[in-house]
Amino acid sequence: MTTLYVDADACPVKAEAERVATRLRLPMVLVCNGGLRPSPNPFVSLVIVPEGPDVADKWIAEHCGPGDVVVTTDIPLADRCLKAGAQVLQPNGEVLTLANIGGRLATRDLMQDIRAADPFHQGRGGGFTKADRAQFLQSLDRVMVAAQRIG
Repeated sequence: MTTLYVDADACPVKAEAERVATRLRLPMVLVCNGGLRPSPNPFVSLVIVPEGPDVADKWIAEHCGPGDVVVTTDIPLADRCLKAGAQVLQPNGEVLTLANIGGRLATRDLMQDIRAADPFHQGRGGGFTKADRAQFLQSLDRVMVAAQRIG
């Protein structure tokens, strides 16, 4: 069965993801280091992992697989999930695939090097917009329906 995994720490689209999972009657798992309240929604479960670097990411990567969908902004996590056979979506609605993840990893590493060389380099884009939220909803619905066919 298709499961929706959400890298929930600082995820701006948890409510939207819950709406889609509920409408499709599919389980959704929020994974975080704490600070979230459990949802009364029977389709939503909360996994609180111990604090530490990438603990939530490791949990998601170990549990997702073919037919599942993962929502994350973490590019290395996205890469691991794609290699496990899951589909990956960013909160702005961008679908990550095995075809485009390599470039995203390279860009991430380059930006990390630039920030290390120049700590005053911000390089941040604009904030999260209503258009991003709408794009996420459209993409999540499309990806979840496709994932159900796989899983």
